[in-house]
Amino acid sequence: MTLDPTLNCLPQRLRSVHLMGVGGVAMGALAGALADRGLDVRGSDGPLYPPMSTFLAAKGVPVAQGYDPANLDPPPDLVVVGNVIRRDNPEAQELARRGLCYLSLPQALAELFIADKTAIVIAGTHGKTTTTALTASGLLHAGAAPGFLVGGVMIEGGRNFADGRGAHFVVEGDEYDTAFFDKRPKFVHYRPKIGVLTSVEFDHADIYADLDAVRVAFDQFAALIPPEGVLIAWGDDPEVLARAQKARCPVQTYGQGPQCLWRLLAARPSPQGGALIELQPPGGPAVEFYSPLAGRHNALNACAAVAAMTAGGVALAEACRVQGLFQGVRRRQEVRGRAGGVTVVDDFAHHPTAVRETIAAVADFGLPGWRPGDGRLIAVFEPRTNTSKTNHFQAEYATAFDRADLVLLREPPGAEAIEASRRFSSTRLAQDLAERGLQARALANGDGLLAELLAELRPGDLCLIMSNGAFEELHARLLAALA
Repeated sequence: MTLDPTLNCLPQRLRSVHLMGVGGVAMGALAGALADRGLDVRGSDGPLYPPMSTFLAAKGVPVAQGYDPANLDPPPDLVVVGNVIRRDNPEAQELARRGLCYLSLPQALAELFIADKTAIVIAGTHGKTTTTALTASGLLHAGAAPGFLVGGVMIEGGRNFADGRGAHFVVEGDEYDTAFFDKRPKFVHYRPKIGVLTSVEFDHADIYADLDAVRVAFDQFAALIPPEGVLIAWGDDPEVLARAQKARCPVQTYGQGPQCLWRLLAARPSPQGGALIELQPPGGPAVEFYSPLAGRHNALNACAAVAAMTAGGVALAEACRVQGLFQGVRRRQEVRGRAGGVTVVDDFAHHPTAVRETIAAVADFGLPGWRPGDGRLIAVFEPRTNTSKTNHFQAEYATAFDRADLVLLREPPGAEAIEASRRFSSTRLAQDLAERGLQARALANGDGLLAELLAELRPGDLCLIMSNGAFEELHARLLAALA
């Protein structure tokens, strides 16, 4: 049974909502925001754990464990279908049978929260979570009371969603597909007035066949912005500039090249951690401001956030000032703790470009409580995404770890489900790194990595753990063992 496309809409009366796949970060945030509006909200998912289980419980949102047609009793006015739901899901089949109104997460967000706002949509292969958070946090500190949805939990306030009173809604424009009934990128629903395009590279091999398919998606993004809007594009990347040619609106570039309208002149390590950024804005003198984030890539993210905020009506001086108040995003250069003289850092990096930039940022700028020269930088990596578990980037990863003093690699979890000829090999990567003069070892699992780290780490070292998953709670286990 298939869904009726005429029911892919808001109902005339909205009092109750059921969310399929409510345990996702964005879906859970949406459930909480709908509950705050006084709606009767419930959901279903697999077994949930903190923090999402406790968050939903605190919001009074009941969650059915497992998917069952009975979860649609009594019939809700609206069903929001999460990206995790497949066509053969029993609740999806029951939704089709009952003929209830339904929306995807991006549609619900657009219809219920973005509709009458100035949408600031940040898209790109890399940097979109941090740039979205920088922009949302900046508008908050500037008193603009924005709404926002960030693809990671902001340390400030411990949230990733706000139903703001102000004129702006800042949203991370994910290029992943919308739902099983809508295979377009999520960002097509967000109605950007101000768009930011940070980068264009191949990723998400489970969604996109090749780089050309990725290009088509971001061409769509550039073309979404109306003529009275603005596209802020990374001007150092030919791929981004090619996508920007599809825009119907003015384009403002940012970057380090002399052709960029917003030009990053310098990013220097700050004594307090983070960076001192020198930015040449359009038609004015250079300004210097502080960002607590380390690395050239984060300096570019901050420049993009400043440009987006000024496009949204914030004075340049204020947009720069509030960058220094940013507290970060969970799992982006997040110092998880220190024990036994060792600093343990958690980062979401998984694409080879992100791995390279993250390691370089820490090696050049340091992090709060750790400076280059204090000890070794030990990089730990788990290839966990659908793309990184294949050998698509096998060669690219070999040049991504050059700034680390020691590299420890986990074999990709669940790789046995991938055809052997297409499977990523951490053992081979360790051999390739060794040929480049790096110390590198591959371990079968988190237990092996933990034992290796405990034998290897010494006071002064920084252990940078990179994965887009829980990584067998390696961070917490390591800190506990070191303590």
